[in-house]
Amino acid sequence: MAFTGWILGATALLAQVGFAAAQDASMSFFVTSVGIGRGGDLGGLAGADQHCQRLASAVGAGSRTWRAYLSTQGDGAVNARDRIGSGPWMNAKGEVIAKSVDDLHGPANNLTKQTALNERGEVVKGRGDQPNTHDILTGSTPEGTAFPGGADMTCRNWTSSTTGAAMLGHSDRTGLDESAAAKSWNSSHPSRGPGGGCAQDDLRSTGGAGLLYCFAAR
Repeated sequence: MAFTGWILGATALLAQVGFAAAQDASMSFFVTSVGIGRGGDLGGLAGADQHCQRLASAVGAGSRTWRAYLSTQGDGAVNARDRIGSGPWMNAKGEVIAKSVDDLHGPANNLTKQTALNERGEVVKGRGDQPNTHDILTGSTPEGTAFPGGADMTCRNWTSSTTGAAMLGHSDRTGLDESAAAKSWNSSHPSRGPGGGCAQDDLRSTGGAGLLYCFAAR
């Protein structure tokens, strides 16, 4: 009986591993389960991309090329929407969150608290949860484009953990009211706080942890 139980347990484990592998093979979008930990200093776009790649690799999805959904400002400004490929994108459960770049930035995308999952397939804590970590770094307008020069919305192009600010989106599409900004997944409000807006504690103060959206560009 003990041997039979071991066989059944091993079979169940192999089935789980097979399911996880199939799940990871289809995943092309996730919210990072953890931030880099330096507030808005991500090591620039390259550092943010590496963070996405590492987390994807940890769950068996490292064969894809992963990009962080981030814009920059100033000379040579980069639009987040231009970094992430053409879609479609699926979460860790195989659910399509958007069919194309235009769909992602349109009213019909399928980004909700239940679908904006991390790389492990877990729901990201949102408004009403403890701790709330729904503020996602994007530095982007609602259209997924860069802000013009002037007010810093990218923590000095993702190199500052002190001065500046970062535009944030709400992964759970929930805020203080029913406004479009409060429900925006990519452009809800700038970071703020006693550290200047880009410190890790500043991000925590409004409901964040320095998390990123990651997309498989190919």
